[in-house]
Amino acid sequence: MKNTLGNVLTVTLFGESHGAAIGAVIDGIAAGIPVSEEFICEQLSKRRPKGNISTPRREADSFKILSGVFEGKTTGTPIAVMIENGDTHSSDYGEMKNKMRPSHADYTAQVKYGGNQDFRGGGHFSGRITAAIVAAGALIIPALNKKGIFIGTHIKNIAGVEDRSFEGVEDLKNLEGKDFAVLNDDIKALMTDKIEAARKDGNSVGGILETAVYGMPAGIGEPWFDTLEGELSKALFSIPAVKGVQFGLGFGFANTTGADANDQMQIENGKVVTFTNNNGGILGGISNGMPIVFGTVIKPTPTISREQKTVDISTMSDTLLAARGRHDPCIVHRAAVVADSVTAIVLADMLSVKYGTDWLGE
Repeated sequence: MKNTLGNVLTVTLFGESHGAAIGAVIDGIAAGIPVSEEFICEQLSKRRPKGNISTPRREADSFKILSGVFEGKTTGTPIAVMIENGDTHSSDYGEMKNKMRPSHADYTAQVKYGGNQDFRGGGHFSGRITAAIVAAGALIIPALNKKGIFIGTHIKNIAGVEDRSFEGVEDLKNLEGKDFAVLNDDIKALMTDKIEAARKDGNSVGGILETAVYGMPAGIGEPWFDTLEGELSKALFSIPAVKGVQFGLGFGFANTTGADANDQMQIENGKVVTFTNNNGGILGGISNGMPIVFGTVIKPTPTISREQKTVDISTMSDTLLAARGRHDPCIVHRAAVVADSVTAIVLADMLSVKYGTDWLGE
């Protein structure tokens, strides 16, 4: 059972959706990093549901830093962050103890844990746990910013409605303070209309997030089994409903040629840069100094109110289920800050591997 991400700088998650609390323990972080509780609140607010396009569950996300921070700075010892659960309706899940929700983790959790898992609200598999990831990321992002490394994620696609792609680091500033992270504000209404239509129809929709990292130095990552793409992908796939990750041109490479796809190189202001960035800033598993750009595919929320075919594991028989409970018709917009957070955790860890654990606090 592995609930820890990272090699040198690690984040361990705990808690269940309807348990007393969720949280994270961050270990290996440098001493002396300023901690802004206001920034943590701002990041958690981006993940929080809002309006009819999100779940009716409304958690305050009040957090407590139990250790590892003293007089506003990290001490270098493990940081424990706890977020209490309050707005839980556990009775909604009684029928779903034995009736497995299609495309959810109910059945795989049942097999792995032998029926001992907390099934309420998805338990440890719930998107609720991502609040702890966001809190952990909010401790790390300001330290990366001070090193000139900036991360941003926008909604590239929802139900076929497309936003434009990143064009430069100034786009990251354009995303600041947005709960619905699009670069082209004119596209927001079209996307939210798609989500609202799915909600009214008892259905759900998915989409694509696009993340960019500016200022990442060249030379970070390892060949073969600890590649920068591999470590980022492992973390991104921990976000519930993520079913695909691509870097740069990604699957588009299949429809081009080497002559068109290759990122030709030049010297600019004494630095090696490329004319294009089809490889998304990573070659041989190692950053090349260009912006790191990747897309993350998020499937439609699996729990919907429509009646679906499933199985009852208590009787081992076929049955029908119209899931109750409070669920999102789309989680793409709420997942953007989670993508930022796991990216920050992975990059901080790999930078610590390269430069040492004190580097982030220097």
